[in-house]
Amino acid sequence: MLTRPNRIEAQGADRHSKLSTNEKALQINLDPLRYGAFAEIGAGQEVARWFFKVGGAAGTISKSMSAYDMAVSDAIYGRCKRYVSRERLQSMLDYEHQLNMERLQPARGGSTAFFAFADTVAARNFQGTNECHGWMGVKFQSHPRDEDSRIIIHVRMLDHENGLQQEALGIVGVNLLYAAFFLHHQPHRMLESLLDNLTTERLEIDMVEFSGIEFRHVDNRVMSLKLVQLRLSGAAIFGPTGEVLQPSALLYKRPILVERGSFRPVTKVNMDMVRCAHDRFAAEPEVQEKPVVQLMEIAMSNLLAAGEIDLGDFLARADVLGAVGKTVLISDYFEYYRLAAYLTRYTSEPIAVTMGVANLLDLFNEKYYTGLEGGILEAFGKLSSPKT
Repeated sequence: MLTRPNRIEAQGADRHSKLSTNEKALQINLDPLRYGAFAEIGAGQEVARWFFKVGGAAGTISKSMSAYDMAVSDAIYGRCKRYVSRERLQSMLDYEHQLNMERLQPARGGSTAFFAFADTVAARNFQGTNECHGWMGVKFQSHPRDEDSRIIIHVRMLDHENGLQQEALGIVGVNLLYAAFFLHHQPHRMLESLLDNLTTERLEIDMVEFSGIEFRHVDNRVMSLKLVQLRLSGAAIFGPTGEVLQPSALLYKRPILVERGSFRPVTKVNMDMVRCAHDRFAAEPEVQEKPVVQLMEIAMSNLLAAGEIDLGDFLARADVLGAVGKTVLISDYFEYYRLAAYLTRYTSEPIAVTMGVANLLDLFNEKYYTGLEGGILEAFGKLSSPKT
């Protein structure tokens, strides 16, 4: 079972969490087992530089590179629609890891566990007008000649200065590599360690995916839940087959319909509510002929109603929602105005929320708005924006 952490920082209790970023980078450099390539696009060599700075990088880094020119990047990794995307990250990881294997495995494959680290990010531009986010991942062998494993994350950079964003990227990159090499047998602990020496005020991780031989027993839906519980992100999304989804990729410029519930189990009433709401919403002039994203939201407050999260119960709900083809949103936004603010981060299209009587009564309960200077009136003003 999982319990809510008491601190906003993602801190661990064991010896690994006490290491500084320098100490983590040095420990990797001094490990004779690890050897691989770094490919970084968008903010500089922010991760690789930690390994050069602490010394001993020759024992870890086979190659470090950036390809900022789009034509150069395409020539190496192939064409793609978006350069800061999961598609580009995956092509970088696959290409660099395969190149390492082809060039180095014949000579040292019996004693070396190879890896490829990559990131593609959009840090703060000169005007300060862009969305600051990025994709980061590692493809690695746990042991020499082992099958590959992979971790992919999506980050949102919250610092307002480019230099601070670069620093945060470097730290989370070192944390990711350290977790992959030394904590891969503890996936939950890996997540906790990703923001070591950082806080959630600087960086948000809104998607994580584990795959490959080391993570064959990991359920990425549970990892999505863990992201929200640790407050690494305010929300996480996964699809009907359990695949994790990055919010902006799913919600960008799309009308959104949300139904909040416990879904324990999913009932005919739940399905009728979302079907009728969709029919009504899709008929609105601003929504007509646009594909509507439907989200079945389970709030953390609901999952924690008994004091702890029952993973079996959570997965049973997720299985049933998946069986009826629904996409699931796990959120820490109990107040509806906070949920609306989260969704409007990704879309300028209309947003609709459908709810039962119990949730409607909660909506008018003033105790939930004591933290707002304007109380319930301010909350309704935020909720009743032109888009919701």
